[in-house]
Amino acid sequence: MEAAFADRAIYLPESDTLVLADLHLGRGASADIELPLSEEDVPPRIDGLCDRFLPTTVVLAGDVLHAFSHVPTAAREAFREVEAVVENAGARLVVTPGNHDTMLDGVWDGPTPTAFSAGETTILHGHEPPDREAERYVVGHDHPKITIEGDDWPCYLLGEGIYHGADVLVLPAFTRLASGVAVNGGHGHKTLERSPLVTDIERFRPVVRDEDRDETLEFPSLGEFRELL
Repeated sequence: MEAAFADRAIYLPESDTLVLADLHLGRGASADIELPLSEEDVPPRIDGLCDRFLPTTVVLAGDVLHAFSHVPTAAREAFREVEAVVENAGARLVVTPGNHDTMLDGVWDGPTPTAFSAGETTILHGHEPPDREAERYVVGHDHPKITIEGDDWPCYLLGEGIYHGADVLVLPAFTRLASGVAVNGGHGHKTLERSPLVTDIERFRPVVRDEDRDETLEFPSLGEFRELL
């Protein structure tokens, strides 16, 4: 799969598409405790990704919001900034809703397809089975992370031929407020299997992006990885 990993997102050069998932705008406002980070960092990070890859399409693959009774002002403003960033980059914004996006029409009046096809790749949130066949699927929903020497790293999960013969790539949550679900050690992998596309978890390979070193690290499949621990 030809792709570039960066800042919890992925760029697909074949279709000139930037994909990110699980922004969870509004999560900071709905938390019971004060958090050191908020959605304020989301628009500038997307701006940086647009500057880097110059995509013609930006897909928000679900759980854009974390709001169920009303949309917090900060979340509404952050989404408007995201729209402005994408527009200023000369790209088209596509939103495929997730299970947390019940209030999405309060901030977005554009189309909300359940899935978006970018060449041979179908992009969707991943909380429900896809409505079409594809060579590969890119999804969010599960917030995977990997624990290495006591440190947690958001990770991508790549499974080849996993879903009815198609490849599946799971994105980490774009928000830094999500604690993530551990995919190695303990019983974290059992919790991860929420998406109907994440089957046979032992065959998925974690991919970690180290932005400080500008390195993308690929690991063996989770089945092999656990045997090495």
